[in-house]
Amino acid sequence: MAISLRVTKEEEKLFRDYAKFHGITVSELIRTAVLEKIENEIDINDFDESLKIYQENKKIYSLSEITKGNK
Repeated sequence: MAISLRVTKEEEKLFRDYAKFHGITVSELIRTAVLEKIENEIDINDFDESLKIYQENKKIYSLSEITKGNK
């Protein structure tokens, strides 16, 4: 799939220079940046949900308690 992206000349230069410095293509740079942004948002949402559950229950489980039921 191809995606078109409009950027200023300054942004294009920044993208190209950054990618060249790191030895990757501009496509790899943008793909990685977008995926990391999505993954970070998912991680933040998971943390927020976990914090809410903890605040409601105030119980902490050890790793061995959690894995005990999976054997």
